[in-house]
Amino acid sequence: MKLFKRPLLPVRQEAAFQKTVSNLRAQRRNRFRILACIDGTEESFITVRKAARFGASDECDIIVLYVRPIDQGLHSGGLQVRLARQNMMDAGFELPGVSHLRRALDMLKAEGLDVSDWTKTTQNQNAWGDPAGDNKIEYKGPTGRSVVLKLKTAPDVAVGILDQIELGPYNLIIVGEPSRWRSELKSFFDSGVVQSVVTMAPCSVLVARKANERMGFLITTDGTSRSLQTVRRAAVLAHVMGREISLLSVAPTLEAEGAAREAVANTQALLKAMKITVRDTKVAVGDTVAKIVEFGNTYGTIVVSDERRSRLQRVFKGSIATDVVRRSTTSVLDVR
Repeated sequence: MKLFKRPLLPVRQEAAFQKTVSNLRAQRRNRFRILACIDGTEESFITVRKAARFGASDECDIIVLYVRPIDQGLHSGGLQVRLARQNMMDAGFELPGVSHLRRALDMLKAEGLDVSDWTKTTQNQNAWGDPAGDNKIEYKGPTGRSVVLKLKTAPDVAVGILDQIELGPYNLIIVGEPSRWRSELKSFFDSGVVQSVVTMAPCSVLVARKANERMGFLITTDGTSRSLQTVRRAAVLAHVMGREISLLSVAPTLEAEGAAREAVANTQALLKAMKITVRDTKVAVGDTVAKIVEFGNTYGTIVVSDERRSRLQRVFKGSIATDVVRRSTTSVLDVR
């Protein structure tokens, strides 16, 4: 379900646009691509640090995105707008968000990702009738790795992020802590930026919080094939990052405790076959969301498996994954 529609282009331009998008997608499928979203607040820059740590290998590309409202602050003149289009980082005209992207680049350098001697290209595209449009700078390294700074124009932040996701593909979206989170029913009509992204993104989403930032991963499992797929992906990430892994399975009743223990044992055996060490395992009995949050808040990252339910299905059936995101005080990786 889309929240917006991209402005229609003439037939020939639309065909060229779709061909370009198709070619880019084909090139990007062989890369692990992370989209880190910032909004300029101090708290939002944790997404950049997380991106650097999750994407430490040369096979990973990092895209830092800032979304600005249409036409905000563009009251200077055509000359300055043209300068901004030539190079948004170096031009004398300061588009809203540029300073935040500069800071993100400095943070990546502090995390060990220095692009100062990489090949740099700039690009501008028309967007939403805005004078400056969308702007990006791509830094390309000698191994083929890229870091992209993207200044995107949109009617609102959620629309801009979801629009950017469509241009993917991305393997992981990182967003900051939500400022508000509505019930499933209320969110069907009005939801915040983070809730919209978590609900609608087609790929895994990490909601990044500062608490316990450097501690291990608590990966939840129920023994299903969907859950085991989640475990595989999350365990590889944790292993690459050098983070310890714990497993948790929650049984809703005492009668189901045996099945939960079996799920943990099978999951541990799977990771052992992958030569990934599990620090410890846990089994709990009770409300699934409450127990995951209780145990998970002492870890750096809780990993949950998304049920892939539509917004309407969430209204009637709820979602364990999104409930954990809402109630947790630590980072949550919603894998899909």
